[in-house]
Amino acid sequence: MNSRGASPALSTAAAAAAYGARVREGGGTVVFTNGVFDLLHPGHVRYLREARALGDALIVAINSDRSVRAIKGPDRPVNPEGERAEVLLALTSVDAVVVFDEETPHAIISAIQPDVLVKGADWGPGNIVGRDVVEARGGRVVRVDLSPGHSTSELIRRIQNTPHA
Repeated sequence: MNSRGASPALSTAAAAAAYGARVREGGGTVVFTNGVFDLLHPGHVRYLREARALGDALIVAINSDRSVRAIKGPDRPVNPEGERAEVLLALTSVDAVVVFDEETPHAIISAIQPDVLVKGADWGPGNIVGRDVVEARGGRVVRVDLSPGHSTSELIRRIQNTPHA
């Protein structure tokens, strides 16, 4: 549980949906984003801070280890899903984390029914999974600019190219 104490922390889809419902019942706005969040870097921190500023609670869905391997290859993730969730939950901007194993986060977005869906600006507006769910209930989709020079893939390349003593 993070510093606000009211969130389900590392959660199941059902618990994350119930948490979102409680936030809305209290008059709050639920923000949702998803991603791998493997090696956390300043770009991630800035992105999550900006996402959280759009509402009263931020729920982050992370890809399961299996789905990361399917997307990124056999050498990823560097950190297992439980550790990725733990690091995200240490950020004051993140209220809850849920792991999803499906090819896309559509099912978890449908369960949570966020008011605001956030993705990086590298995603085209027509390619954002869950847009249909969020907009159908009057919510909005926000594309957040990414921090130039910060990416997990680039960080891994730098580490691999660093001479070892």
